[in-house]
Amino acid sequence: MSDESLLASWEAALPGFPTFGVALLERYDEPTRRYHDSRHLTEVLAGVRLLGDHAADLVSVRLAAWFHDAVYEVDRTDNEEQSALLSARMLESAAVPAGVIAEVERLVRLTATHHPSGDDANGAVLCDADLAVLASDRLRYAEYAADVRAEYAALDDATFRSGRAGVLRHLLGQPSLFGTPEGRRRWEDAARMNLRHELAVLTT
Repeated sequence: MSDESLLASWEAALPGFPTFGVALLERYDEPTRRYHDSRHLTEVLAGVRLLGDHAADLVSVRLAAWFHDAVYEVDRTDNEEQSALLSARMLESAAVPAGVIAEVERLVRLTATHHPSGDDANGAVLCDADLAVLASDRLRYAEYAADVRAEYAALDDATFRSGRAGVLRHLLGQPSLFGTPEGRRRWEDAARMNLRHELAVLTT
């Protein structure tokens, strides 16, 4: 999706505040980003559109998708928290209702763990959309894995491989990677196959 298309998507999510969309895109286009960039944003928004019927409050989910990686620095541990706080500041200045702001903040914070509760329809949609890349075809998954490695370029190979393998084992240990029925149907098997393949490459 081009920047023009992304900005049109932002206008649909929050009409009348185009400069906010521009400011967010500038964040996703920061030169230090290799995976958490505007391509990732595009893919998450596509996932939200695909799963939108499962959401209880699609407006909040769309806004949360825009903000979920608005702050991203590889050496920080509070990116989601800072992204949530940024969403509150920007949405408050746009006079968005307090209930929507609170839900957007909650959803953005949830992407730190990707563990929505069983009755959290909004959380399941956003988290599934965020993780959908795991079920990509082999070429896209290889690009994703390479981009993650590039974001951690400061780490030596041994340190990165150990840490990344731990992440993959954690994901594979989950009963299900996806919280919506549609997400599980579309992506669960392919995602697990990709994760197992990457883990094998890292550990052999």
